[in-house]
Amino acid sequence: MPNFNGYINSKLPEVGTSIFSKMSALANDYNAINLSQGFPQDNPPKELINMVHQNMQQGYNQYAPMKGNAALRTNLAAKVKQLYNAEYNTDTEITITAGGTQAISATITALINIDDEVIILQPAYDCYAPSVKLAGGMPVYFNLSYPNFSIDWDLFKKAINPKTKMIIINNPHNPSGTILKKEDLEKLTHLLDGTDILVLADEVYEHLVFDEANHQSVMLFDDLKKRSIVIYSFGKTYNCTGWKIGYCFAPHQLMKEIRKVHQYQVFSVNNPIQMALAVFLENTTYLKKLTTTLQQKRDLFRAGLAHSKFELLKCESTYFQLAKYKEISNKGDMEFCKELTTKHKVAAIPVSAFYNDKTDYKLIRFCFAKSNDILKQATDILCKI
Repeated sequence: MPNFNGYINSKLPEVGTSIFSKMSALANDYNAINLSQGFPQDNPPKELINMVHQNMQQGYNQYAPMKGNAALRTNLAAKVKQLYNAEYNTDTEITITAGGTQAISATITALINIDDEVIILQPAYDCYAPSVKLAGGMPVYFNLSYPNFSIDWDLFKKAINPKTKMIIINNPHNPSGTILKKEDLEKLTHLLDGTDILVLADEVYEHLVFDEANHQSVMLFDDLKKRSIVIYSFGKTYNCTGWKIGYCFAPHQLMKEIRKVHQYQVFSVNNPIQMALAVFLENTTYLKKLTTTLQQKRDLFRAGLAHSKFELLKCESTYFQLAKYKEISNKGDMEFCKELTTKHKVAAIPVSAFYNDKTDYKLIRFCFAKSNDILKQATDILCKI
């Protein structure tokens, strides 16, 4: 018999190291200011950290329930009731997950079958398509209209066919920082009327909506809510991306299937952190302060680049700012980001990385969830280019 030669028939042959890891590594190698990877520089609230520590010291270090801490699920149900007047059964319709990405993976694995089509709006978070492919589904890419990153609903309607099983929407949107309006969700509701198409709504930036605009969750629309799996992340809200804690809401018949996968992916999620979050979730003043703080950082960053050669696109949400650089360079966005990091010591993300075909609009993404001093240093450098 022949010896094993190391050959593996890869399920994701086109997938390599993510652009976020690559650019962060390059920033480290060149001691550059890292405005590439999307994580906040601030630590979680001290009160929250202290509660996690106390829970560990008090012995809450074993498995949490598979579906998640009961008090946390109860408080999450109360939260969406207050924000969106949405009601969910705390026992059967809410699950605590190992971050938003794992919630997305469990959802797609559970609900997508061989040859099911899943519409992905681009530019898109990079975990959507691989999860669809691993489930045997077929990603169908629909590009948001450039440069406003809006949805052309007449064109979108043409992307739907009898094989369409799911539509993935990301609102507020990464990387563009745009938000869907009420009329967008109304059009989506009308478009899906009479179908069995599911909606996976990635709403992890729900609390980072600026200029007193309201986040339009799918939970606000009864007909959408009935067909939607809604994904959230504590990491984005409480500056604890490294804790990898997320959660999802779904009608009980969908959640039943999602939990079948969830229990074999991770079974359960960090117990002492869940217990701390259950208590801290009652601190509603924190969320208001968070939005104000991030909007101030956005305004500081934009003001700092006002006299640069970068052209800033509108930023309504998240902690990402898109910028055109056509007045600076004709290079592709990947090459330009490498040069920006190695030569000028500021790291950003090429937006082409968010497209399956690497569509290049000469756009880059900065993360402004950093200290004011870091933002000042970065804008000083960028204005000299």
